[in-house]
Amino acid sequence: MTAAIETDALTRCFGSHRAVDAVSMTVPDRAVYGFLGRNGAGKTTTLKMLLGLIRLTSGSARIAGIDVGRDRIGAARKVGALLEAHGFYANLTGRQNLDLTRTLLDLPPTEIDRVLEVVEMSEHGKRGVSDYSLGMRQRLGLARAMLGAPPVLVLDEPTNGLDPDGIADMRRFLKELPARTGATVLLSSHLLGEIEQIATHVGIVHEGRLVLEGELARIKAALAPEIALRVDDPARASAVLEPFDLALSATGDGLVARLNPGDDPDAAVPAMNRALVEAGVAVFAIGARARSLEGIYRDASAPAAAAAPAPKPEFV
Repeated sequence: MTAAIETDALTRCFGSHRAVDAVSMTVPDRAVYGFLGRNGAGKTTTLKMLLGLIRLTSGSARIAGIDVGRDRIGAARKVGALLEAHGFYANLTGRQNLDLTRTLLDLPPTEIDRVLEVVEMSEHGKRGVSDYSLGMRQRLGLARAMLGAPPVLVLDEPTNGLDPDGIADMRRFLKELPARTGATVLLSSHLLGEIEQIATHVGIVHEGRLVLEGELARIKAALAPEIALRVDDPARASAVLEPFDLALSATGDGLVARLNPGDDPDAAVPAMNRALVEAGVAVFAIGARARSLEGIYRDASAPAAAAAPAPKPEFV
């Protein structure tokens, strides 16, 4: 598959501190790539290097095949960016703000109509930005990023500050964007639930290193599922299930048991249910569920030391 963004051992140092440490990432063409990491993980520094805002210490980065280190201007022409600080002139209309960028990029005036239509803002272009809602400003920022139809869009927290309706609206828009425009979207966000509904691929950075990357559906399919239980006595249930040698975690009114690789949930669920009922634990609900992006992120960004597995009972 063609890559819209590729990095090879991308590194950025600030003095003796490695903010980004040998990151090799691949963003496929026309993907929606969720770029995840806690504050200080190196996510923002990586984005700034891709956008040519700070220089690489070592390694390489390519945008649409153009080496960022060798040709920052050429690479920048392949990227449209929406950062948290929009920098609009509130006393101007949406169209006038877009026209400033259009003029700098030496694009035809028809580009303004095109991008406003793409972001579904055609009827609001003549309104003053001071009258725009936050969601409308986000869409105007997207429109500005898409001037000139760059093949790559880098969006930093595009749903930040939006209300639930605005988040749902932006989610739908971003999910449809590659099919509508042919663009590849590199999306940074702290809202894992939103990323899970939008992204086709994810990359997780932790302490400057890329610790997990791939197609989200394949990552989830390769991981053992979890079994969610709702019981009357979680503590007692944990003791009963201890011989099964599963990773157990408490929830509000029950437990989540993570299966081991290769375990069959169709066999595990009735075996666990039988053990609990025979021990006198009331089971209100039990069933397998796919791993969530939140759980995947938590495991990848804070890996625990692996322990040697102990013998466990067969699920029969």
